[in-house]
Amino acid sequence: MNAHNPYEFRLRPRREGSDQHPRQQQTGTPPKTVSSDALFEGLYEIGIHHAGALYRLKITRQGKLILNK
Repeated sequence: MNAHNPYEFRLRPRREGSDQHPRQQQTGTPPKTVSSDALFEGLYEIGIHHAGALYRLKITRQGKLILNK
């Protein structure tokens, strides 16, 4: 049985050189969360621009999220 809590975030440090912009030091505050309803606004697919690339975030027929480049 999977005991992973989907609302519990595990913050881990990034590898050196993997980020173009320096991040603020983590202060122990929880990360910003957004509901999928607010993010998708009734759609089943949205685009996300990240680091010069376009990613597609989709809701599957089973209600799961899939991120594709």
